[in-house]
Amino acid sequence: MRIRPLAVDALIALALTAVAVLLGEESARQGWPELDASGYVLVALANLPAVLRGKAPLAVFLFVHAVWFVYVTAGYWPVLNTFAPMLAVYTVASLRPARLSLPCAALTGAAWIYAGLITDGATMAAVVAQAIGFPLVIWRFGHAARRTAELARQLKVEQDERARREVAEERGRIARELHDVVAHHMSVISVQAGLATFVFGSDPATARAALGTIAGTSGEALEELRRMLRVLRAGDGEDGDGTPEAPMPGLARLAEMVERVRAGGVPVELRVTGEPRPLAPGIELCAYRVVQEALTNVLKHAPGAGTDVELAYRRRHIEVSVSNDGKGVIQDRVRTGGGHGLIGMRERAKLYGGTISIGPLSEGGFAVRLTLPTSARAAAQGDSGAE
Repeated sequence: MRIRPLAVDALIALALTAVAVLLGEESARQGWPELDASGYVLVALANLPAVLRGKAPLAVFLFVHAVWFVYVTAGYWPVLNTFAPMLAVYTVASLRPARLSLPCAALTGAAWIYAGLITDGATMAAVVAQAIGFPLVIWRFGHAARRTAELARQLKVEQDERARREVAEERGRIARELHDVVAHHMSVISVQAGLATFVFGSDPATARAALGTIAGTSGEALEELRRMLRVLRAGDGEDGDGTPEAPMPGLARLAEMVERVRAGGVPVELRVTGEPRPLAPGIELCAYRVVQEALTNVLKHAPGAGTDVELAYRRRHIEVSVSNDGKGVIQDRVRTGGGHGLIGMRERAKLYGGTISIGPLSEGGFAVRLTLPTSARAAAQGDSGAE
């Protein structure tokens, strides 16, 4: 259970008052007048206002010192009411800037010297040393507490800002992910819709197959959109619709992707070498998305090109390549340095410590080759097979 600051200050005020009352019983033994009704009233007025020190530190300081001045002038033992003024100095120093708290500490020292001047037999050298030393030390502690609180607040602001930046970066990553996914599916849908329109009257079976591919692809696109929207809503503090998230795609679904692209009219072949094994989900997703983006580019820029997708499992890394023979290219040149898809592929490879090459082949065509380490050691030291 969290204790409220006002309750803590109330306990402190009661403790200060109790200590002052107990010390008051020693006044006579110390050669000072015993506390009477007026003395007890002044003791209460000097200590009980500490309950409000957190809300009005400067007002409490001035009130406590005014009562202390009256108390000392009345001839009572000054030591009884020294704790509340020192606490007031600390409070002002911990909550207010030095231009306000230093004069308050000086005022406490002046009141201390005043008490020594009106006390018979007081050693003024010791009184002046105490009047300078005690308020200065207490002020220093209060000022240090204020600086610590300011640094803590600044650190929290920086942490909150860093968290906001990380959220923004994550949302940017999600947006790029969404672009890759939707671009691929929409390319397939576009090709299939054109095919269905072309053969609708002459080849109903092919048209029906194309429409079936459109239905399946659009369903997968909607699934991906729902997954991304759930992530975005979770970033805004919403719980989403409560439905479980579908697993992120991996290398096991490459055959489905290739079949879908082949149904779109692109002659694609998939070859897998090496012994397939479970990989980290991030590695599989990275390889899957790179292949997806590369095939999307084939659909966009070379829909008639023969395309090969190769996946090779090595000892400490995997190699993925998508290459085409360049036939059916509808643009004179595909730039290798621009476009959101190419940038996204490079960012993914860099994120997982891999390497990627994107560019035309000497014998014609275009290729994307990705190498990803599959172990932390390989990612840190590199793999000779990946070079």
